[in-house]
Amino acid sequence: MTASSAHPERAEIEETPPERFVSGDPYALDPSAVKDPPVGWKASSTFFGPGLIVSASVVGAGELITATSLGAKAGFVLLWLVFVSTIVKVAVQMEMARYSIVTGEGAMEGYNRVPPKAGRVSWVFLLWALMALSKLIQTGGLIGGMAAALSILAPLGFGPLSPAAVTIWAVVVTVIAIATLISNKYGLIESVATFLTMAFVLVTVLVVIALPFSAFAYSGADLASGLSLQLPIGAIGIALTMFGLTGVASEEITAYTYWCLEKGYARWSGPNDGTPEYRARALGWIAVMQKDAIVSWVIYTVSTAAFFLLGAAVLHPQGLVPEGNEMILTLSETFSGVFGEVGRIVFLLGALAALGSTIWAAIPSWSRSWANALSIVGVFDWADARRRTFWMRVFIAFLPAVWLLTFLWINQPLLMIMVGGIAGGIFLAAVAISALYLRGRIEPALRGGRFIYIALIISSLAIIALGIYSAVTTVIG
Repeated sequence: MTASSAHPERAEIEETPPERFVSGDPYALDPSAVKDPPVGWKASSTFFGPGLIVSASVVGAGELITATSLGAKAGFVLLWLVFVSTIVKVAVQMEMARYSIVTGEGAMEGYNRVPPKAGRVSWVFLLWALMALSKLIQTGGLIGGMAAALSILAPLGFGPLSPAAVTIWAVVVTVIAIATLISNKYGLIESVATFLTMAFVLVTVLVVIALPFSAFAYSGADLASGLSLQLPIGAIGIALTMFGLTGVASEEITAYTYWCLEKGYARWSGPNDGTPEYRARALGWIAVMQKDAIVSWVIYTVSTAAFFLLGAAVLHPQGLVPEGNEMILTLSETFSGVFGEVGRIVFLLGALAALGSTIWAAIPSWSRSWANALSIVGVFDWADARRRTFWMRVFIAFLPAVWLLTFLWINQPLLMIMVGGIAGGIFLAAVAISALYLRGRIEPALRGGRFIYIALIISSLAIIALGIYSAVTTVIG
């Protein structure tokens, strides 16, 4: 008699895959919906997903254009800063997610609890509103960047980057994004984001690996110089820009809380009934979230470093620092000259995957924070799942249309990305302050240990310093 026949109930458990997605309303903490958390990396990996959506959002026009541009300006010397600038924000990301798992609230509700308040909204909420308006300009650059890449790959008879081709592709990208996302299903969002994320990681890593066999070969000495922690005086401005624009930004940290909720981490933890069983469940799901965030950090850091190396190895030696969409065209033509048409197509496909993944993740991410903002000011009750879904879908359709209009109006993707980046850097300081404040609203047993607290303090101080610098330079400039 086999072990499985002797214990049929155990065999059934072993053969039944765990449910990857939560059932029921993920924003409602129901005692009957609790689930014991997995233990260890292998078991936890089944429940990863929020971080993959964040990775898809991080590596897009921001990293493809700005990281490559920074590499072109600085060369290899600031490669080390890619790793520092991405990891320093992860502690704040985890702390906001911890708050959401324990309370069942998204980041917007957390921000609105940070004093002082003006009426029913806090100063952090008001600062978010200003940042969100500026991001309507930046995210228009995402659509423009993807339209530009498509116009290079398929110019429609008008020529690469011609206004007609870019405009047509921008409209097509917007319509397809709305049509495919309007269902607003978390499982679909996660699955497509995962596919696109893996695609651009694979392509960018292949491109960087191929560079040593080309006319733009880099050496081990180049990489060593980039990891030597040097910061030349003339590169301080570029370094600060890199710190602000690479890694998770304020909007990704905000969105991550909603993705953690919709994955099920809070609902599976259940409502806080003060029992040891609840604390064990909550800490277990918080541990899964932390692993998910670490995997996300590895993915977008590798991709950001790859884009930076492209700029440092290919563009910097030639003295080229093309702006905006010209970056994509220049790199595609360079790879065509070195690796032939196949190299050009591979690079463009990687660029499309990066840009497409960001659009795919950004639209539903912003729809959640905008919808939550409306509920906070009293437009509807966030606990009403039907109304919540309705308003999310409204913004899934409305926001891309606005982004398209801002792109067609301004038509300067790099400028649009920089405007949003400055506002995001300022708001990121408010997010760090919020994380520190909200940590105090969590019972001590669920806050994490001394190491996590120290990491949060260091991360917050660095982010706040960047926010102050961004505000001062914006006013002076």
